[in-house]
Amino acid sequence: MENVNKNDDVLILGGHEFHSRFILGSGKYSLKLIRAAVENAGAEMITLALRRAQAETENILDYIPENVTLLPNTSGARNAEEAVRIARLSRECGCGDFVKIEVMRDSKYLLPDNYETIKATEILAKEGFVVMPYMYPDLNVARDLMNVGAASIMPLGSPIGSNKGICTREFIKILIDEIDLPVIVDAGIGRPSQACEAMEMGAAAVMANTAIATAGDIPVMAEAFKKAIEAGRMAYLSGLGRIVEKGASPSSPLTGFLHE
Repeated sequence: MENVNKNDDVLILGGHEFHSRFILGSGKYSLKLIRAAVENAGAEMITLALRRAQAETENILDYIPENVTLLPNTSGARNAEEAVRIARLSRECGCGDFVKIEVMRDSKYLLPDNYETIKATEILAKEGFVVMPYMYPDLNVARDLMNVGAASIMPLGSPIGSNKGICTREFIKILIDEIDLPVIVDAGIGRPSQACEAMEMGAAAVMANTAIATAGDIPVMAEAFKKAIEAGRMAYLSGLGRIVEKGASPSSPLTGFLHE
């Protein structure tokens, strides 16, 4: 691809355009983290755990700039019914039409329940929500989510908060190749290099929280993520060089003296 212009490269979700491909996940909120995500990482979308927002003495919404899109999630939902209820409540509270579906019955590994996620996605998509489901990377599940109206799919890279990186790499690559929806790598990204790798694979965006929130210098780490995501995206758009499976391939012309 020639003449790649990053200003023309936008992420479209539910008819909305985003120039940033970094999304701040919920879980370890602080004013410093949110400020760094917006100012240093350029985040234009931040997830919001509605149940936590209601429980906190301070209002997390007061920390999030008005020009940032809220992505309420259904954290705490154990089935589709609970997820739908939380999503509807978020809309009634003025959080908009975006919703990240999280359905987890497993409290040890926090792995998503794909079956219940499909059910919730279908119901909410029909109600006009921009549904972004968190899912375990499975091609058949991804196809079902696309067919019932998901705006994107959000496969996990590794367990939530683990910082282990993209352990599900090969499966996410299949989704990127086969599913005609934005694929946003969510959960487990622990380093900027891992975010870059996800973007080089062709991911549409990356969500992270723990990696930045637990860094020694939050603003510096946020900026590192921004640069890594931009570098990975530009590398993907430019067309990565081929891999030589055996031997070597000279980058400069050989004159034949190696064979004499």
